[in-house]
Amino acid sequence: MIRTDYFKMIVQIVKELVPVLTSGILTLIILSCVLFGIETYFNFTQGVFSIGATVFQNGHIHKLLAYPFYHKTSAQLLLNIAALVFLSGSLEKGVGTVRFLFLFFLLSTTTGLFYSFLDLLQEEGSQSQAEGLVPVVLASVALTTMHTKMTKGFLCGVSFPTMALPWVLLIITTALIPRSVLPCNIIGILVGWMKGKGWFSFLDMSEARSGTLEKMMPFRLLRSIRGVKFVPASTEQRRKTLLPLINPTPGSYPVQAYAPLSPINSPNTVASSYEGWQNSTSAHISPAPPLHPHEHGSAHTFELNHGHCSEQSFGQSCNHSHSHGLNHLGQL
Repeated sequence: MIRTDYFKMIVQIVKELVPVLTSGILTLIILSCVLFGIETYFNFTQGVFSIGATVFQNGHIHKLLAYPFYHKTSAQLLLNIAALVFLSGSLEKGVGTVRFLFLFFLLSTTTGLFYSFLDLLQEEGSQSQAEGLVPVVLASVALTTMHTKMTKGFLCGVSFPTMALPWVLLIITTALIPRSVLPCNIIGILVGWMKGKGWFSFLDMSEARSGTLEKMMPFRLLRSIRGVKFVPASTEQRRKTLLPLINPTPGSYPVQAYAPLSPINSPNTVASSYEGWQNSTSAHISPAPPLHPHEHGSAHTFELNHGHCSEQSFGQSCNHSHSHGLNHLGQL
């Protein structure tokens, strides 16, 4: 029994730590794995899809679209996918799956273009080619921090300003992930910062346009995949998807408890204690004065049930008023 509870606790911790897989992230993972499989099967030359000065020297413009999904080793592929899953999910949840994929290709092509131009300006021996998902992941993190309202970020228990988060991740990813090119990663952060400042606002996709596209193929196919969350473009639908309504089972929440009225207490007395505690107001309240004999009918009607209150009170009131009238006439 103890081992079962311990296993359930470990599973719950893992579920909380691992982010929810979304449709946009899954699409990028599939593209990266497919390209890596094709490269391994056909034994392509090293750097066939890497970006650098060759983009302008040889006119290989197609590399600007392919370099994020190109990885030379399996370790580089797995670490890049891990960085994508843990760091880019917040951007997709904020803009929707369609606009996330559009922003991914916009950030990747812009970063690749700037880095290729920078590599072209360098000398022949100091040129280096770049590839992988890390530059675009850092650009998406920089874009997210530009729109967040949080002023402090936390990483491994350390607090620092939110705007410094991309630069902290830059140091970590460059040190841990193999074949990471530092200048390309820096350009990725700067491109995300420029996008957050609105420098590429003329290339933005509207919510209405993305809502129309998500009803077409292949986004309809992504929506139908079970176990993967498709984030809608509409703000209202996105809130319903990410923040579903909670329907608690009866009895799962505590309710207000009231003390039952003691049957030995008369209506004209005040309880001296409640659940064992002395009532402080009972010592200062004087007992209610007795009712007038002529008010017996109205007082009695207050204590009766609703079912026979009207009949009994009406009869007692009539009898009382009738006898009172006869006694009054007899005295005259």
